Amino acid sequence: MFSENDLKKLVEQVLIEMTSKETVETEKVKETECCEISNEVLPDLLEVDIKKQLLVKNPEDMQGYLKMKEHTPARVGIGRCGPRYLTETMLRFRADHAAAQDAVFNDVSQEFIDETKVFAVKTKCIDKDEYLTRPDLGKQFENDQIAIFKEKCVKKPQVQIYFSDGLSSTAIEANVKDVLPAIIQGLEGYGITVGTPFFVKYGRVGAMDVISEELEAEVTCVLIGERPGLVTAESMSAYITYKGTVGMAEARRTVVSNIHMGGTPPVEAGAHIADIIKLMLEKKASGTDLKL
Repeated sequence: MFSENDLKKLVEQVLIEMTSKETVETEKVKETECCEISNEVLPDLLEVDIKKQLLVKNPEDMQGYLKMKEHTPARVGIGRCGPRYLTETMLRFRADHAAAQDAVFNDVSQEFIDETKVFAVKTKCIDKDEYLTRPDLGKQFENDQIAIFKEKCVKKPQVQIYFSDGLSSTAIEANVKDVLPAIIQGLEGYGITVGTPFFVKYGRVGAMDVISEELEAEVTCVLIGERPGLVTAESMSAYITYKGTVGMAEARRTVVSNIHMGGTPPVEAGAHIADIIKLMLEKKASGTDLKL
């Protein structure tokens, strides 16, 4: 017969085995759940218009809140969870930051250059790291590169236009296909001749001075990617100068900035740039000497 102690030990052993079995089964269920793959596509946060995004719960004046957001791309009314940002707000911040980094560190693709049907040259910068750390080299060309654009471009053009990656390759790929034809069409409508467009890799604004001198252009215009921020990584500028020379004062440049869909639309910017160039040729001046 079983003693009382033997019976207690038997019950304890049964309970231990039951508990262990339940634990193992629970872990298997959890493991199965973790390994399940969802076919759901996560939304792209950058496709959401931040100006129309309502992140404050139950605002006292919803229409006033949305009206305020319409007038600025800044992150206003982003809500909070205790002292912290909302998860969606933090993810949007990180996504915008990643887009800005990509704009700086990525190169304009060869496919894009081929599609625009232009040739390419590069400055003295060897790679993107040197471009970012040596701005001076982004304004200079090796002799063989100068020989390329002198051979392929029209000599002494009224207007020489080219585009360059600058600090945002994204801006170039987003805007040049609309801006460049709009400028050329506008100038041709005024009876102004345009030289041979091309692309400059690792170019700073000052590279236009070398190009202006070597090609003896009357007006030189560069379309270049602006430094990206958290509002947009697609903003492009046009720097234009009348008879630019190496070492000239920055005040001799005229600038049209914030060319992107959230700022000045590309086609509209192209028409505006054509008008400015026409005025430069008439007044024979640019920068602070040109009264717009």
